[in-house]
Amino acid sequence: MYISENSGHHHASLAIESALHEASNDTEIRNVNSFLYTNPILEKIINKVYMSVIRRRPEIWGYLYDNPKVVKSTQRLKESIHKYASSKIKTLFEEFMPQAVICTQAFPCGIVADYKRTHALDMVVAGVLTDYAPHSYWLYDNVDAYFVPSEETKKSLILNGISSDKVHFTGIPIDLKFRDTVDKKSVFRSLGFSDTEPVILVMGGSQGIGPVKEIVKILNTSKVKLQVIVVAGGNKKLYNYLKQKVPQLHGRCVVFAYTEKINELMEISDLVISKPGGITVSEALSKGLPVLIVNPIPGQEEMNTRHLVKHKVAVKLDNLHDLEIFVKEFLSNPLALKNMQNRARALSRPGSAANIAETILGMIG
Repeated sequence: MYISENSGHHHASLAIESALHEASNDTEIRNVNSFLYTNPILEKIINKVYMSVIRRRPEIWGYLYDNPKVVKSTQRLKESIHKYASSKIKTLFEEFMPQAVICTQAFPCGIVADYKRTHALDMVVAGVLTDYAPHSYWLYDNVDAYFVPSEETKKSLILNGISSDKVHFTGIPIDLKFRDTVDKKSVFRSLGFSDTEPVILVMGGSQGIGPVKEIVKILNTSKVKLQVIVVAGGNKKLYNYLKQKVPQLHGRCVVFAYTEKINELMEISDLVISKPGGITVSEALSKGLPVLIVNPIPGQEEMNTRHLVKHKVAVKLDNLHDLEIFVKEFLSNPLALKNMQNRARALSRPGSAANIAETILGMIG
């Protein structure tokens, strides 16, 4: 169970689904958007409000995120939503009769944990964290297993009262194809790129948010010879704008909307400039890609940023005007870049989805 189509939570759920099928051919799986299933109207409202806040007033989200006062004041609302959703969950569970429910977001995890307790069900409930810092909405007694991205995350859950034997350090689940190498020459050819010049990958997450236009403009005027790949995600307005601008750019630039080829694009890139969403970061690490972080969202992305900077696999850019200087510094120091790439690979967990699948299958016998 996840929330929001084409979100990081959704990609994580799809990765685990693929890993479960790979580990056991006869496993029957239902992949459910919990918001859409239990309350489609509420899903539209919440998604619209969330995107509006993130784009216009991200500091508000930073205040709300894991704020103890907010957690306490919304307790009754949360219970009401869980109660309302339980009738839909009842229908789903009676029809499908799951032995395990794996949640890649805290909202469905809470609903299922409460439902399991209320109905005394014998099934495994698992929470899969897709960011490096756990928040209070993940904490439920009836969750049997938590799968976390780092040792620090594991310690944080344990400090918040979760039994250590329930917490598994696996990494954030990403698509199984990130385990595999890619034929770089064929990717370079398909893009019309040279394999002797540096490649910068610019991303704005699944929704294509952040100062992507400004980043492309700065890279275009850079004195460093660059090849640029831009992924606009689900932001059609951004995609159309960039496609119109590409013929006017001096260097080589290719623009994608939503694409299934992120693994190929990362394989040939030297550096990624992106928001630090958990899935994007994990994919980048698996390809040994250092991350230049621009405008992280207060809350989970700020916490992801602190983790990455601490492990010296990312640099946070506080001022967009310094972008060209940072890019030039990265690319003009091959040894430093290589060291960051090596640290990124060491920190990565490309087999995370497979590890989660194997653990779940072991728990249900």
